[in-house]
Amino acid sequence: MELRLPSGQHPLISLGLLPLLFRWRPRLGLVARCRLCPLALADVLLLRVRWVTVAPFFVYLMHKNGINTIIIFIIKPMLRYYVSEGIRMYWTCADLHQMQQGLSREEQARRKKIFGQNLIDVPVKSYLQLLFEEVLNPFYFFQVCSIVLWLADNYYYYAACIIIISLISIAISLWELRRQSTTLHDMALLIIPITVRRDTGEEETVNSVDLVPGDCIVIPPEGVLLPCDAALLVGECMVNESMLTGESIPVMKTPLPAGDQQYNADTQKRHTLYCGTQIIQARGGMPGGRGAIAVVTRTGFFTAKGDLISSILYPKPISFRFYKDAMKFLLFLGFVALMGTIYSLVVLSKSNISVLQLVIRSLDIVTIVVPPALPAAITTGTLYAQHRLKKHGVFCVSPPRINVCGKISIFCFDKTGTLTEEGLDVWGVMQVKETCFDELVPDPRLLSPGHFLSALASCHSVALLGGQPLGDPLELKMIESTGWELEEPEGTDDEVHATFGNQRVLAVMRPPPQELLPQDVSMSQAVAIVRRFPFSSSLQRMSVVTVKPGGQKPLAFLKGAPEVVASLCTRQSVPDQFTGTLHDFASEGFRVLALAYKPLDGATDVSTVRRREELEKGMTFLGLLVMKNQVKPESAGVIGTLRQAQLRTVMVTGDNILTAVNVARGCGMVASHERVMFIHASPPTGHSPAVLKFHLGEGGVRHPYTLTIKIGDSYHLAVNGKSFGALSDYFPEQLPKVLMRATVYARMAPEQKTQLVTALQKLNYRVGMCGDGANDCGALRAADVGVSLSEAEASVASPFTSKSNNISCVPLLIREGRCSLVTSFSLFKYMALYSLIQFASVLILYTVKTNLGDLQFLFFDLALVTLLAIVMGRGGPSNELHPQRPAASLLALPILFSLLLNTLLLVLGQVSALFITYSQEWFVPLNSTQTGASNLPNMEDYSVFVLSGFQYIFMAIVVTKGYPHKKALYANVVFVFVLMILFATMLWLVLFPQTIVQMILSLYNITDMNYKMLLVALAALNFFMCFLLEVLIDNGMLDSIRRLRGRHESKKLYKRLNSQLAATTSWPPLDQQLTSPQTTVIGLS
Repeated sequence: MELRLPSGQHPLISLGLLPLLFRWRPRLGLVARCRLCPLALADVLLLRVRWVTVAPFFVYLMHKNGINTIIIFIIKPMLRYYVSEGIRMYWTCADLHQMQQGLSREEQARRKKIFGQNLIDVPVKSYLQLLFEEVLNPFYFFQVCSIVLWLADNYYYYAACIIIISLISIAISLWELRRQSTTLHDMALLIIPITVRRDTGEEETVNSVDLVPGDCIVIPPEGVLLPCDAALLVGECMVNESMLTGESIPVMKTPLPAGDQQYNADTQKRHTLYCGTQIIQARGGMPGGRGAIAVVTRTGFFTAKGDLISSILYPKPISFRFYKDAMKFLLFLGFVALMGTIYSLVVLSKSNISVLQLVIRSLDIVTIVVPPALPAAITTGTLYAQHRLKKHGVFCVSPPRINVCGKISIFCFDKTGTLTEEGLDVWGVMQVKETCFDELVPDPRLLSPGHFLSALASCHSVALLGGQPLGDPLELKMIESTGWELEEPEGTDDEVHATFGNQRVLAVMRPPPQELLPQDVSMSQAVAIVRRFPFSSSLQRMSVVTVKPGGQKPLAFLKGAPEVVASLCTRQSVPDQFTGTLHDFASEGFRVLALAYKPLDGATDVSTVRRREELEKGMTFLGLLVMKNQVKPESAGVIGTLRQAQLRTVMVTGDNILTAVNVARGCGMVASHERVMFIHASPPTGHSPAVLKFHLGEGGVRHPYTLTIKIGDSYHLAVNGKSFGALSDYFPEQLPKVLMRATVYARMAPEQKTQLVTALQKLNYRVGMCGDGANDCGALRAADVGVSLSEAEASVASPFTSKSNNISCVPLLIREGRCSLVTSFSLFKYMALYSLIQFASVLILYTVKTNLGDLQFLFFDLALVTLLAIVMGRGGPSNELHPQRPAASLLALPILFSLLLNTLLLVLGQVSALFITYSQEWFVPLNSTQTGASNLPNMEDYSVFVLSGFQYIFMAIVVTKGYPHKKALYANVVFVFVLMILFATMLWLVLFPQTIVQMILSLYNITDMNYKMLLVALAALNFFMCFLLEVLIDNGMLDSIRRLRGRHESKKLYKRLNSQLAATTSWPPLDQQLTSPQTTVIGLS
């Protein structure tokens, strides 16, 4: 139920202020107009998202063809939510396979009424609409009120200049908003013809706008830019998903297995085609082995592309203390303005002025103390930093996160392709013979024909495009090492199928000619790949089904993490030396993969094998593929730089834990003298509780280290994904301590990487994440700062994208973040002090019944302050990373003391100038019959004008910081040049003014050179005192106050935990078995 005020009355009563307030704060409007009621009676619905309360949703209940539909309109006009009894919103995999016959035209039209058009239509507003919204922005509303006030107080020149500047600013803002909207609209809009299958069996070409969930679409062999999300049912597709993931390597998509499990696009992404991705080629789904068949699962803004476009339109707000404190400080300035207004009323009421003039002059104080340009000014440093990053090939889609980079306290790195080279070189293969490992064979071409060689040649997802193989670099190297060649099936379907036992062939692997083989090695038979189950990060394996010519029995081959493959093999086929051999290779930093095989029944129809679990069990272990993964030359230097700056570095990888530890030592995350302790955690079973154990060495191998831990000892923890999951679920009290000391996280699934980032953030870490693959997308987006190593200029997978293929961009990003944060602080302090200087000047002059002139205000605000604020932020970052991070709180003690004490010194300087003027023999008191600027020029105004003018200039020097996070002030050549010009201008105005200039600025003509030099000396003394005060505060003058106050615990949870762990020798408890208090074992006899 809705309560409304009488229509048309409240806007008039409030002079339009209430609707304006409700526009800025929609929730207040909802509270004022409505009351709580049951959902069934509601006309207005308020929904809360995770990070903010949004505007009210207007709900319309509709009844179409007997279907109850709720349509919710919000600021996002494209968001719709439907409750329908006629259509199932969730499908099982079996449901999707049943939709291959297609929808009827009537069913398609019915669904279109409910789901709407398949369109990601970003609205492009007209300039008039944008202008209306921009003018109602609080910033411009404040400007309009200020301009009206200035015009009423006869400040015509100043008001005219502000009007011109505001109009230019609005015009630029409107043009930029319109340009961005148009660009996003063009990027999001995708309308193409596409072929769909109808329930009658015929195919027709329709507009992609008409697609609905459940439509069966035919993907052409040459590929297509997909306009919807779809589940692949028949055939294989090679897809470029760089727009979504930043990963430039094409991904092979395979058919969705049939089954009763619920279809989920996130967990079954290897079988899901996403909207906006480019399908490069499709094959195996139609007669002739061409094309593919898929069923539409999501359309419009519900697609993956739609979700990303929504995240660009409405990004998650950044929770950063600096921005929160800036708003709090504006409120404080508002309180100061209120005090100044009261003082003005008291002082001016004693003068002979009208009530209107009294109100205008008092309100004028508010426009002086609260600078409307403050929010814009503090973003200047960020814009300069963004420009510098772009020059170095680092692109940013979220500029406010640049400041967050300055507070990063821990950085997580993926291993393969990030810390190490993307490609791997085959070191050798180790085949199993009679349940024992044979000698390491350095060249796979030396292997005799057999299952192991066939597995190396065929167990992959590589495809041909234009005659060139495309796929994972590891698999390309594996195929290259065998000498085998990938070919498209030649001949007609019937010929190819007859050759390979009437199976649908996806690809053919042919051995090299006999003349290219080493001596004493016979030639193998060709192998046809007829079924693929692609690599899954969560399963850590992939498999294929192959057949040989002549109708031989199909063979299933399995490749993946050695531990996983061994667990799926028969026990007698796994060599006894498996654990030790794997440990030896992994300890030396080799990447190890295991291969296995299983013969299938000759009568098996491979195309009907839907569940890979049935195929990938009872395998026979074949051997190991050993690959060398080199650390990138830049990695060790970057990690060393970060560690010297006391920034924690962490490795998060899907590789073996011992390989990861070896790489961690190689790149410097773990020093040669530092110990690594391994964590083993297991979930509860029917006979035992959850167990946690810390030990030195992995796989039962002991190291010659002492088992005691002394205070100050340096050690690192290493944990794999399985143990991390058990630790999170059953040992939550141990998890924070593990997070504080763990450096290597191995065998981590993509969702576990995201979980790790979130857990670190709960300890109050500012987390950075650097990765290059699709497996890192969740962690990149969850981190405070995500850096994607990609060739694209902008990747929606993370706020930062670096074109370099190494991690050298990370220190640069942190240095730029610190520089930007320090610059933002300087600009904030400068704009605040500028307001307080002018506030003091006006109150002092109000006291003596005068004020600054129109053009004097204009000279200060535009020629001095605005110009200095623009060039102040140009200073670049320091060339080195300092261990101390910059502050992020504007309400910290040093900042508040600096502002307070500097303001006192500045006010003291202006008052001193006034008293010096009073003490001169030639001083003539002000004519008290007039007030304000109408009695200009006068001596009081001259003294305050001169000193405050110098204060605006030298305070820009005082608040500009250099070492350790920025280059020295003199390195900012433009800033130094502007300072010199403005300082010379002020000296000229004071010492050698021209009559015409004095007339324009309404300055009193004083000829006493000694007096002028005294004012300049006073300004110099004022500068020296403020500069000295700032240096003392920067160098720890307030530390003595902190010592008197006593030591207090840090607000950061990770700092408190670090102090506790550094002072204890009882954790971690080495070789002690800990059980979870959350689990209880009940024995039944």
